[in-house]
Amino acid sequence: MILDRYFARRFLQSFAVIGGIILTLMMLIDLIEQSRRFEEASLSLGQLIRLTLLNTPAAISEMLPLLMILSTITLFVGLARSSELVVTRAIGRSGIRALVAPVLLALLIGALAVALLNPFAAATSEEYRRLSDGHRNNGSSTLSIGRDGLWLRQGAAAGQSVIHATGTLNGDQLGLRNVTIITFSADGKPTEQIVAKQARLENGHWALHQAKVWPLQDGLNPEANAVSHETLNLPTTLTRDRILDTLGQQDSVSVYDLPQLIRDLREAGFSTKQYEVWFQVQLARPFFLVSMVLIGAAFTMRHVRFGGTGIAVLTAVLLGFAIYFVRNFAQILGENGQLPIYVAAWAPPFAAVMLSLGLLLHAEDG
Repeated sequence: MILDRYFARRFLQSFAVIGGIILTLMMLIDLIEQSRRFEEASLSLGQLIRLTLLNTPAAISEMLPLLMILSTITLFVGLARSSELVVTRAIGRSGIRALVAPVLLALLIGALAVALLNPFAAATSEEYRRLSDGHRNNGSSTLSIGRDGLWLRQGAAAGQSVIHATGTLNGDQLGLRNVTIITFSADGKPTEQIVAKQARLENGHWALHQAKVWPLQDGLNPEANAVSHETLNLPTTLTRDRILDTLGQQDSVSVYDLPQLIRDLREAGFSTKQYEVWFQVQLARPFFLVSMVLIGAAFTMRHVRFGGTGIAVLTAVLLGFAIYFVRNFAQILGENGQLPIYVAAWAPPFAAVMLSLGLLLHAEDG
């Protein structure tokens, strides 16, 4: 038990030092990127730092697998150089037994990442997108999907427009049905209401079909001055990519809110595969972090007198990147419907654990 606590402390020390170094580098690089991205907006240093800080939790969440494998490599290379692994084996404790503390810590960190870091990163990512969209445009554009349909707000210099639709056209993410639009002036006063049977996003405008427009200016009778149109074009700053990006930002949704969002998306007629896969990927995250620990240990739990430490470290890092790539590739296949959801989310970490355990057993008992 004392030895396990010692290994756990050394692992946490490695994790903290490497995490601090990588976090500092990431924040400096991201600060430079934010200044380049918002160069035309002439943001102050304080605003750029705020955007960088809002972007940091999501970056930390993505870097956890790399932190795990580097921390494991640092731990066991250090133990091997000080001959502590040799002493551990000499007292009758196998190398695999020495992995209990790092594996349990990986499970704990993974569980905390899902339970705490994920909701925090989702909130900061959403705030980052809201601020960055406001800086790049004269108003923010947001999309919300609920049981009563889809709500979309688009901004421009002349004012805001709020769009409501009961659903999409045969699952088309760029076609809406039963559309109601209320436009507002720059000072926030409503100017007109539009009701249309269908709306499709085209180049620079919404193409409305069977639309009726009611003016909302003071002194006018809306119904008496209403005008019907077979087709009507409403200018917009939205693009196809911006709407699809908004729909596809799973990382801006807390893991606690994903089940309800999936149900709402399904009722609104949208595809939910990418959210279902993302949800399972988040649940599998602790298991994936354990696989990174095992891979790092499989190549570094050897005495330095055997030589080849540099090659072993490089191999472990490259294998970790390869498994990370395979997991992301499987996630994409799951989102496209080419793999079952559970296979896409759980197969890569499970295969990585089995592979690393095989390597460890071969090294210890082979």
